Amino acid sequence: MKMFCNRCGTPLQPDFNVCPKCGQPIARPAGLGTSGRFERHIHTLGILWIVISALWLLPSFFLMTMGNAVPFMFHRSMFGNAFLPPLMFGLGTGFLLVAGGGICVGWGLMRYESWARIAAIVLGILALMHPPFGTMLGIYTLWVLLSTDAASYDRMARTR
Repeated sequence: MKMFCNRCGTPLQPDFNVCPKCGQPIARPAGLGTSGRFERHIHTLGILWIVISALWLLPSFFLMTMGNAVPFMFHRSMFGNAFLPPLMFGLGTGFLLVAGGGICVGWGLMRYESWARIAAIVLGILALMHPPFGTMLGIYTLWVLLSTDAASYDRMARTR
């Protein structure tokens, strides 16, 4: 969040207490002390979404690969040739979509994109049903993004 002097308009660094040009004391906006804590939580949350979503890539690639290998393992089986490959490939594709969505949400949170907060809340609610890591990630997501400091996320999204 960029700050400027109220008297002369000089750009200010976050750690300045007085304006270096005119000497005007800097008035801090309400809640500025908690934004550093909130920003750290948002950054951590973004990294966690990216890491945990990247783990969904492993079963995705495994299922997609096995979906292509099943016909070679069950040579003359109607079940093996007609049903299993599309099922496994479809499940792998679903996992791939979940991983891509989580990675995008993590990236969006770290960049304070306006859409990322709502998407992360929705994915956080869905993640509650995937114990143990998904449940922990869902609880942390909801705790951070539904806290009283979350209003600063919208402010940061507008200024970037």
